[in-house]
Amino acid sequence: MDLAPEYRPDFLAAPEPAPHDPLAVAIGNASLLGVGYLLLKRRGLAVFTWLVTLALVIMLATVREVWVEITVLCWWLLSIAHGWFLAAKDGSRVGWQRAIAVLVAVPVLVSVGLFRLGAATIEDTVTDARASGDCAPALAALDRLWLGHRVTNGPLTVRGERTVEACHRLSNAADSLSTGLAGDDSALQAGFSTLSSVLGDFPGHEKMVGKTLDNFLSGVPAKNPCEIATVTDWLRGHQSAYNELNRSAEVVARTAPAALVGCGDHYLALNSLELARARYQQYLDRYRGQNFTPKAEEGVRKVTLAIELSTVRGLLAGAYGTSELSYCRNPAKYSGAPSYAKGPNRVLMYGDTAYTGSLPAEWRAPGPEDAALIVCVGKAEYGTPVRTCPYTSKSGLRGFPTDVTFKKIVIPIRAYELRTGALVADARPEVGGTSCPQTIHYTRYGLSADLGPPSEMYVTPSDADIKAAFAGVVSP
Repeated sequence: MDLAPEYRPDFLAAPEPAPHDPLAVAIGNASLLGVGYLLLKRRGLAVFTWLVTLALVIMLATVREVWVEITVLCWWLLSIAHGWFLAAKDGSRVGWQRAIAVLVAVPVLVSVGLFRLGAATIEDTVTDARASGDCAPALAALDRLWLGHRVTNGPLTVRGERTVEACHRLSNAADSLSTGLAGDDSALQAGFSTLSSVLGDFPGHEKMVGKTLDNFLSGVPAKNPCEIATVTDWLRGHQSAYNELNRSAEVVARTAPAALVGCGDHYLALNSLELARARYQQYLDRYRGQNFTPKAEEGVRKVTLAIELSTVRGLLAGAYGTSELSYCRNPAKYSGAPSYAKGPNRVLMYGDTAYTGSLPAEWRAPGPEDAALIVCVGKAEYGTPVRTCPYTSKSGLRGFPTDVTFKKIVIPIRAYELRTGALVADARPEVGGTSCPQTIHYTRYGLSADLGPPSEMYVTPSDADIKAAFAGVVSP
């Protein structure tokens, strides 16, 4: 019996085999876009290739390690070889297929090559910048990196980003060190800690760290010597685990001596005496025998004298007319005072001034800086009796006379050599004078009855008598 031929839709009909060009397929697959598989009409393989390539591109842009690049290279070679293998079964030369493959693959491969070349050029610039220690050209070059460079040369961009991070840290370190030049210890610590972190975290950037340190050290000889002294003190006490950061010792040795003496002068001008002496002494302890030694020694001498004089002034303050003098209880020396010697010495008198007002003016010093002696005068006491005379009160309340004994005046004197603070005289001279005047004056207190004059009175000394009493101390 006759049968009609079976009908099949066109899309179910077996396609007629088409010629395939292995070279075209291999070149098309070299684009990693599955073009070779499309020429073979293997759409599933093409889609698979796109997905794998997309995943690898994402990995190249994010992971950016050498093993990813090796994986991409293997995938590229596998795609080329696989496409060649599939097309070689019935391979023939097909010009239009080669043209399509070349038109797609060549731009892709050229773009990849150009991006890698550009990345390599940037890397060369950054390498030169690292070698010269200059961050500016490195950052300018790294600013040209973009996604294309990250995909085509990921490891290089990672190195570039490390340089960017290192340069940012070095910029922060430079700012901290600049602040530290004003004598801020915490800023100096922060700056050097940042430099250490760059050396530890970013090997290969030693030159950049060195240049940042050099810029800081070149600014150490600043105008304010006390700021320099503070900085050099900190640098002297700082030791880093990295030898690159210990070069500051040379700068300390070169700048610290002048800074210490200059700082002492600065504080002396401000009358900050203890601070000035500390800086001068610091120089002498460390650099005695060097150029500034005479100046430092003179500075210590001036400061010491100023401190001593200030101490003496404080002990003498408010002492006139008082019976208790701080200086007499706690004598202090002023090394700049004249020596206590033979002949009249210039003195400062304190204490009971009842009998010191008539002493010669040439004996008196205008201030402690000119005095050889500090004389503490105690309250007068009765001394040897001279004469007794009767006196009758004019008030008439007593009809009989009262005997009054006139006695010499004992004046307690303690004298201290101001130059040494040593006690040089502890005397009780008796001052003579006239006695038994025709009239005597005495004080009756309140409304009490007049009981007559006191039974003891001092003689009336002359200026010569008083001078003679003090001469043994003032003119030994």
